[in-house]
Amino acid sequence: MKTIKISNEYISYRLDKALSLILGDISRNKIQEYLKDGYILVNNKIEKPSYKLEENDELLIKDFPKEESSLLAENIPLDIVYEDDDVIVINKPVGLVVHPGAGNHSHTMANALKFYSDNLSSINGDFRPGIVHRLDKDTAGLIIVAKNNATHEFLSSQLVDHTLGRKYYALVLGSFKENEGKIIAPIGRDDKNRLKMAVDLKDGKEAVTNFKVIKRYNGYTLVECVLETGRTHQIRVHMDYIHHPVIGDPLYGKGNRIIYKDGQLLFAHEISFIHPKTKKKMTFNVNLPSYFTEVLKKL
Repeated sequence: MKTIKISNEYISYRLDKALSLILGDISRNKIQEYLKDGYILVNNKIEKPSYKLEENDELLIKDFPKEESSLLAENIPLDIVYEDDDVIVINKPVGLVVHPGAGNHSHTMANALKFYSDNLSSINGDFRPGIVHRLDKDTAGLIIVAKNNATHEFLSSQLVDHTLGRKYYALVLGSFKENEGKIIAPIGRDDKNRLKMAVDLKDGKEAVTNFKVIKRYNGYTLVECVLETGRTHQIRVHMDYIHHPVIGDPLYGKGNRIIYKDGQLLFAHEISFIHPKTKKKMTFNVNLPSYFTEVLKKL
């Protein structure tokens, strides 16, 4: 059980929307279920998911019921970059879905984690053991896993206050005049295609991406992107928004699948966070994978 006092950034947010940000990678449907059943109270009262948060509101979050697990443990190799009693840092390969969802009930990183360890956080239920944040299926790179609930909550709070750092390399279409820049453009669900996100200047959530040119090629640019926020498909949407779509992206952009068609060339090469026990900053880096470097060699 824990108590959270609502900070100014969540005032006027829908209760379920704010909780999805505060609690990390947990579905809105599950949050609504917990609200209905009284596992989450606002000022010691049950409120509807649509309740608009006010100044000085206080959330009481009780221990969630343990779900009956039907997640299959699968012996899928994990590239573990670092592990201790509290965290695991994994270099996720391209093509691996992080957790089960519609159409993906097995062969996910969650299935691999279930096989690898019995000591993982349970905050997001048995289908998402230890999973604090996500990477898209075709985005490879570093992802952090929590081995206990206290660590999960500590890391989730860093996601909220933007102290959990994530850096990505992206190969994008076109050339930049500038060497670096910042994209500030709110993101929401695309009205025409529910599989996509889009810049929504009216109703979208705050989204900020910093970028820096790493190397210029003929008609292409390798950039490093640093997230200040973590919206779904954020880098992919923002790069398309400024007319530099990520190469290979099947959802966003035009003319960006000529030299590579097997998914977006986007790679999470660095992650940094404050360790829950030592309170020291830890930073991990990995090199670009071979499928990415092979494309660069041909440019």
